[in-house]
Amino acid sequence: MCFSVNVNLVKEELENRYGATFLDPEKYNPSYYYHAFGLPEMPAICSGKADKIQLLKWGLIPSWVKTKESANEIRLKTFNARAETIESKPSFSKSFSSKRCIIPVKGFFEWQHVGTKKIPWYIYHTDDEILSLAGLWDEWVETNTGKLFSTFSIVTTSANELMADIHNSGKRMPVILDKQSEKQWIDLDINKAEAFELLKPCPSEILKAYTISALINNKNTDRNRPEIIEPFPRNSINTLF
Repeated sequence: MCFSVNVNLVKEELENRYGATFLDPEKYNPSYYYHAFGLPEMPAICSGKADKIQLLKWGLIPSWVKTKESANEIRLKTFNARAETIESKPSFSKSFSSKRCIIPVKGFFEWQHVGTKKIPWYIYHTDDEILSLAGLWDEWVETNTGKLFSTFSIVTTSANELMADIHNSGKRMPVILDKQSEKQWIDLDINKAEAFELLKPCPSEILKAYTISALINNKNTDRNRPEIIEPFPRNSINTLF
């Protein structure tokens, strides 16, 4: 699963990295901690609009949803899209065909089960580069108000060796695209079979990970601060630092 990410990236970093410009730069708020259930608005580079960075809300609402109640219900179930069922699930199949996107992050968080404890980890690129997560997006219009909702889901796949040790309960990880794959992912000229082949676990070697403090679990404190990603050694548990 992938429910918590670090997007502490300034506007210029993202624009330079992807050769794109923000549509609404004044609305973008970098954060060390975004959690899916907070329904945050995050930057994305979308198919058909590769020269623009737009803001999408986490929790995909398919365009075919009829009511606001249904939209609020379904988006809590679409934070992630499993690569294995991406073509068959009604919530994702249309977006997989025509609305793919990249979600840039600086890193992401996952929890390791050790006995009765859940140990938080921070995972990031070996060279401290931006990670391009494969995503799906869609647009939904609320019938009563005409308000447009642009939303996304992060695609997950089976864990690589590193992530299988960390996310040892579910053994999942987000799909992380290299620079060549990210261009292909948002290119709608490639067919679905070619797009599906991109949804593989990345090599463990491109990632680093270390344990962090329990600050990330404290819902009563501001988690948008650099302390949240500081290393917090846990003796033998911290084997991947």
